[in-house]
Amino acid sequence: MNYRALLSEYFGTTVLVATVIGSGIMGTNLSDDNLIVLLVNALATVFVLGILILTLGPVSGAHFNPLVTIALALTKQFPAKQIIPFVLVQVLGAIFGAAIANSMFSQAVFQISTKQRFEVGTALGEVIATSLLLFVVLSLIRSDRSKLIAIAVPAVIGAGYFFTSSTSFANPAVTIGRIFSDSFAGIAPESAAGFIVFQIVGASLALGLTQLLFAKKP
Repeated sequence: MNYRALLSEYFGTTVLVATVIGSGIMGTNLSDDNLIVLLVNALATVFVLGILILTLGPVSGAHFNPLVTIALALTKQFPAKQIIPFVLVQVLGAIFGAAIANSMFSQAVFQISTKQRFEVGTALGEVIATSLLLFVVLSLIRSDRSKLIAIAVPAVIGAGYFFTSSTSFANPAVTIGRIFSDSFAGIAPESAAGFIVFQIVGASLALGLTQLLFAKKP
């Protein structure tokens, strides 16, 4: 077992979720305008995600997302036996990231969000956001352009904040982490369950589309 890789995934997911939630809280502290809050949230997430991929990519691949881990395993680019440890540390890191963000802003460390987000439109938004994210990752790897992931992934997440109705969660670990903060970036547990189901649908579509468009020649 590569413990450095596990630590990398734990640390990266912790920082990512702390950024998502913390920037949301900061945004609401600075302004009552939802557009400004969303912009602060998106920019902070984009910048930190790019930095995390650049720094931790050589250590663990910088997945920070169970669906990325599983998709890479299904396409024979990641050891299947490491799926469970990776997913476990990603989820634990996400929950810890929420606790850190709450603490930084002098809020209760442990919270459960009451923010309802799940409806037909946001379910479709998660399908689109997750399928696009996974398609970008898998297609760049399949076409031997993985060095562009550090630019492309933050770009697609940043765009998803504004063009999807769900604001592009696209990550089951981050979705679970956001349950534990009753803030701008939070999500109620029942909404989170629905989001995760449709994230899985989106990931499945991305796998199929990547195979159709980037099938390796014999």
